Amino acid sequence: MSSIQVADQTFIAAPGSAVGEVLADRSRWRGWWPDLQLQVREDRGDKGIRWTITGGLDGTMEAWLEPMLDGVILHYFLHAEPRGGIDGLSGRDLLAANRERRVAGKKMSFEIKARLEAGRKAGVAPAHAQ
Repeated sequence: MSSIQVADQTFIAAPGSAVGEVLADRSRWRGWWPDLQLQVREDRGDKGIRWTITGGLDGTMEAWLEPMLDGVILHYFLHAEPRGGIDGLSGRDLLAANRERRVAGKKMSFEIKARLEAGRKAGVAPAHAQ
C-alpha cells in the first residue's frame, strides 16, 4: 500500500475525446504537478491516460474517463511514495502530503471542467449533446 493515495472524481459535461485532448497536452502538466516528472505509460485517448511519476513522488497516476450521461466522469488516481521514503515523516506530515496531492488533482479536474464547459448555462445540455 502506498503512503500517498488519492482517488477522486469530477463530472465534466464534455466528450471524452475533448477531455482526453486536454489531459494529453504536456504543456499543462507542469502547472498541475510542478514537482513531478510524468512518463506516459498508456495514452488511452478518450478513455484517459496513465503515467509513471518521479520527482517529488515516485509511483503511478491515472486519469480514467468514464462516459456518463452527456459527458464523462474524470476519475483521478495517484499511488506513490514521497521522494526519499517515509522515514522521518510524522503521521501529520503524511496527512498533509495526501491533502496537498488531493487538492492538486481537484485543481486539475476543475480547470479542465471550467475550460470545456465555458459558456454553458447550468441545466442546458452541452453543444455536443444537442
